[in-house]
Amino acid sequence: MEIKTHKEMLVKYIGEVGTPERDAFDAQVRAGVEEYRIGEAIKQTRKKIGFTQQQLGERMGVKRAEVSKIESGRSITYSTIMRAFKALGAETATLDLGRLGRVALW
Repeated sequence: MEIKTHKEMLVKYIGEVGTPERDAFDAQVRAGVEEYRIGEAIKQTRKKIGFTQQQLGERMGVKRAEVSKIESGRSITYSTIMRAFKALGAETATLDLGRLGRVALW
């Protein structure tokens, strides 16, 4: 059995860095990571103030299942982020996206 590195597998199945296919793949991965970080920030804030997903959902006007999706990085939109942080009582919101920098929401 031949063992390949992650980088070798990406080149083989997605393409070399700089090709349109690889650039699209890398952009999709970056977007997924950003959405996960935002969802995780919402989750940690919710837990910090002692809300359940149900309570946050009621304040946002959505069901608990939608809060679960948001916290896992799915269903992330600008309006969802704003509603979540306002429901959590944030007067202002800044997201720290690690090496991507900080984003002021309002």
